[in-house]
Amino acid sequence: MTRIQQFFKTILPRAWADDLERESRAWMMRCANCGSARSVWDAGGVRWKASGAPRRWMRCAQCGDRNWHTIDRATEK
Repeated sequence: MTRIQQFFKTILPRAWADDLERESRAWMMRCANCGSARSVWDAGGVRWKASGAPRRWMRCAQCGDRNWHTIDRATEK
């Protein structure tokens, strides 16, 4: 767990912290090059009470290339 994740889990009430983690795990970062996806939480980030579909320029953990990653909410089926 990263420092920012530890910080929020420490200061927020347990129910809010659990909701923050659950929602951060629902947001997926997808590599434009290889298509691999991982949750924002697993990547060390926090995304809570958010909307939109931002993009981040970063290195892919799967293919190792630097490129755009789209962040969107995983669809529940």
